[in-house]
Amino acid sequence: MIRTCLLLFAVLATHVALAQKTPAVLKTEFTAEALQQSLFRPDGTQTTAGEVLDGFKGQTVLLYIWAMWCPDCLKGFPELKAFQAANPDVPVVFFSLDREKQRWKDGIEKFDLKGTHYWFKTDWKNAFTNAIDLNWIPRYLIINPEGGIAHYYAVKANDPALQQAVDKLAK
Repeated sequence: MIRTCLLLFAVLATHVALAQKTPAVLKTEFTAEALQQSLFRPDGTQTTAGEVLDGFKGQTVLLYIWAMWCPDCLKGFPELKAFQAANPDVPVVFFSLDREKQRWKDGIEKFDLKGTHYWFKTDWKNAFTNAIDLNWIPRYLIINPEGGIAHYYAVKANDPALQQAVDKLAK
């Protein structure tokens, strides 16, 4: 029994360690397929990732990929709100991987998440998440004013690289 528990723990620890591994290639642009990925607004209307990002051209944006079923996402909300307070001119765009629309909408309200919200209405894997090598959530990206990726990989809102990317773009 002890061996089985130790083996199970080792497998789980390895999976977690590998899941959070920074992708080998840090991308600076979204693929055409990623930009065509369907997203849904809280009112149920459909759009695409490209249309969403085009709406923020000229601005530096924090793109946050999350879900209500993700404990790390919920734990990170204080850091996210601190980032927002420190960067009031940086809009936050939320892309949710929630499995249920109502749970997603309830989470926005429950946690008073300020920003623009979209829902994939797909499983974990879709054209957008595949294109950014999504292997863990939460995931934070900084989008530059041209719509490219200024910072590709962060799993915590208080990652200093996020603020550094915002500061660099402000110059």
